[in-house]
Amino acid sequence: MARPRKPLLNRELIVAAALTLVDAEGLQALSTRRLAAVLGVSGPSLYNHFKVKDDILDAVADTVVSQVDLSMFQGGPDWRTALLEWGRSYRAALTAHPNIVPFLAQGPGRRPAGLRMADAVFGGMVDAGWPPAHATRIGALMRYFVAGSALGSFARGFVDDAGAYDPADYPHLGSAHLLAEHQQQVDEGAFETGLRALVDGLALQYEELSR
Repeated sequence: MARPRKPLLNRELIVAAALTLVDAEGLQALSTRRLAAVLGVSGPSLYNHFKVKDDILDAVADTVVSQVDLSMFQGGPDWRTALLEWGRSYRAALTAHPNIVPFLAQGPGRRPAGLRMADAVFGGMVDAGWPPAHATRIGALMRYFVAGSALGSFARGFVDDAGAYDPADYPHLGSAHLLAEHQQQVDEGAFETGLRALVDGLALQYEELSR
């Protein structure tokens, strides 16, 4: 029988299937055995493309980060606008795949897309006049803020039962049961408020450094 012209399995197919599995069931659901079953192949065949499971996770994480827009750091807007635009794009990529965020929060390691993002942010801040040490801190605090915002929903942390929050115990939570109904408005509004406050605070520090 003639060999197929195209391989039945490749890195892209494996990563796509792994990301779908993590999105649906979480990081704990990903194993080489489970992934092989999803792909309809034998477990050992995965090792022709990835040495260990963590290599697959690295590729999945980098696929998510590669969706983040970095064009604003290429000689475009001022650093404040660049941080705002990047922060929104960064959060959009992470909130689309929240189950991978705990793994991403460990840092870029050797992942190409993660390193490109770190390089772009650091370079953009230094080029704008921030001292290298401050540029490093800005990249770190943005990662903390964006990753934290993508880990879960504040609004969905409250039940939609009007009787759950007795005013005798929680006098200021009379409308808390309505938060889940307005999840997107609450969560995105909170992120935007925090992002703008963060950049405004950095602008004050920038002015002090420029004196």
